[in-house]
Amino acid sequence: MKNILFVLTVLFFKSSFGQTTEVSRDWTSFVQSVDISVTSKKKFKLIANVKVEPADEKAWAGLWVRVDTKNAESGFFDNMSDRPIKTNKWGEYVIEGTINENSKTLNFGGLCLYNGKFLFDNFRLSIEDDNGKFQNFPILNASFEKEVENNVIKSWSESIYANRVVRVKEYKITSSTDAFNGKKSLLIEGTGIELPNYEPGKIGKEKTEIPQIENMISMLEDLKTRVERSVKVLNQQQTDYLHDEKANRIGALVMHLAAAEIYYQKFTFGTSYVDKENEKLLGAGMDLDDEGRNLLKGKPIDYYLDIYDKVRKKTIEELRNRDDQWLNSTNAGNSISNHYAWFHVMEHQSSHLGQILFLKKRLPKFDNKVNLKKQIKN
Repeated sequence: MKNILFVLTVLFFKSSFGQTTEVSRDWTSFVQSVDISVTSKKKFKLIANVKVEPADEKAWAGLWVRVDTKNAESGFFDNMSDRPIKTNKWGEYVIEGTINENSKTLNFGGLCLYNGKFLFDNFRLSIEDDNGKFQNFPILNASFEKEVENNVIKSWSESIYANRVVRVKEYKITSSTDAFNGKKSLLIEGTGIELPNYEPGKIGKEKTEIPQIENMISMLEDLKTRVERSVKVLNQQQTDYLHDEKANRIGALVMHLAAAEIYYQKFTFGTSYVDKENEKLLGAGMDLDDEGRNLLKGKPIDYYLDIYDKVRKKTIEELRNRDDQWLNSTNAGNSISNHYAWFHVMEHQSSHLGQILFLKKRLPKFDNKVNLKKQIKN
């Protein structure tokens, strides 16, 4: 251990947060981090035992590692998405990577997606010393022998975003006596998660009678997922932040996407999602004028995302009740095809996603500061 301390300065820390943000999504993760400094390129290994009891065809788990750098450049990253764990038996899994002189923090843990039971145990981390030998580094609560309480894993944090712990509603985190090492393991159970209407990373579906409609659905859904991923963890101040008197709040922009989609539902289907309770706010979202700036505030981001999701479900239902001939036909009484109309909805999402990302990067630092980490010397 002494040899490696000549080249590494290591601080393990337990995260201490002032607030937790609750979100809804189809995956979660947990993390522990090491502040690390090396004088030359070094290899590392993260090893753990994992077991999965999938409850749907897309469920899988993995280990993950991300290296943060001193100048915010991309460092090493691996989340095992190319080799997902789906086996209902304890197995040993490894991520191997490198850190270099520009490395600042080594973040590692586990992740799981969709519905099922995901068990993790016996995490081990080793880093190469100057002699090329791997030295073991202690990981706090590495075998999860400390009881999980209220979804909180001792010495680990659930997903972290923008200095906040992210509590994912669809996942329950507990201790299990089904252990690989010791008496306990970490159990994460996902339930009630709807499978996506498209396969991420692909356009369309195989073996379908409506290939062009399925292509359009997958593109619409991919962009919607990007919007959701960008805004899900915003707090109320961030959701309502107004960059200047002519700008729009991020929550209002999400409502605008929903309202515009309702317009094109009426235009192409002759029917649309109906929401009498929020009709006035949807109207304000469509126009995004002074009335929108006055009305579309004071609602959590989940409020806007829920309406957006309901609108999209109506779109997909109506599209799948039609065929490719309908998609390519010219809309009655108009000069554009239904295909072009829904292409416009797609690029409309893309346009406002860029606006949302612009506003996110310009969010000010609000007063409710949080203490990101409490460092404990090793």
